[in-house]
Amino acid sequence: MIKAVFFDLYETLITEWNNNQKKAVYSTDELGLNPKVFKNEWDSRRELRMDGTFPDHASVLRDILNSHGMSIDPDLIEKVHQKRVWAKTVPFQEMHPEVIELLATLKAKGMKLGLISNCAPEEVSSWNTSKLADYFDTVVFSYEVKVAKPSPAIYHIACKKLAVTREEAIFIGDGGSNELVGAAEAGLKSYHATWFLPETFSQKIQGFPKLNHPLELLDQVELAYH
Repeated sequence: MIKAVFFDLYETLITEWNNNQKKAVYSTDELGLNPKVFKNEWDSRRELRMDGTFPDHASVLRDILNSHGMSIDPDLIEKVHQKRVWAKTVPFQEMHPEVIELLATLKAKGMKLGLISNCAPEEVSSWNTSKLADYFDTVVFSYEVKVAKPSPAIYHIACKKLAVTREEAIFIGDGGSNELVGAAEAGLKSYHATWFLPETFSQKIQGFPKLNHPLELLDQVELAYH
C-alpha cells in the first residue's frame, strides 16, 4: 500500500522555463570574469553546491574569484547574489494549476507528501512562502542533509522523516541528476514527470513510467494503493 509520495521540485512542481527560454536571466558580468569561464567554474562546483559543502551562494562566488586570483568586492558579491535570489523566486510565482490540484487531491486521500530537492539555499529561499509549502509534510533539501540525488541515502532520509518504508513510497521527478535511477536503487517506485519537458528531452530517459500531465499520477496511485 502506498502511503507517501515524494516529489522533485524544479521542472516537476515548478519550472524555470517558458517556450524554451529561461523565465529569469541574470548576468555576473560585474564580477569581471568572462561569462563562459564563470559558467565552467560554476558548473564544476555543482556537487559541492548541492551537498552543502559551500554554505551559501556568496561563498561559491568568492571561491571562483579566489581561484582566478581576483580581488573580492563584497558589494558586487551581494549584487550578484540578490540577482540570483530574484531569478530563483520567479518560478515560484506561477503555479501549474494541475500541480496544485494533484497535491490537494493526494492530501485529501490521506497521502503523506514529501519533497526531495537537490538545491543550494538561494534556490529555495521562496519555498516557505510559496503555495506549495502547505501541502508538504516534510522537505529534504540536499544542502541541509549533506547528501544529494541520486545517492540512495537521500531517499532513505526522506522515508525516515515520514515514517514509511521504501515499499510504501513512490517518487516523481523530471529525471535530472539521475534521480529516477537513484530512487529505484533506494527501493522506491519511480515515475518520470514530463509535463514541463520538451519531448526530445523527455525521450532521453527510458525505463520509467511517463506522466505527461500531473493528474495522470492519480490513476497510478489508485492502482498502487489497492
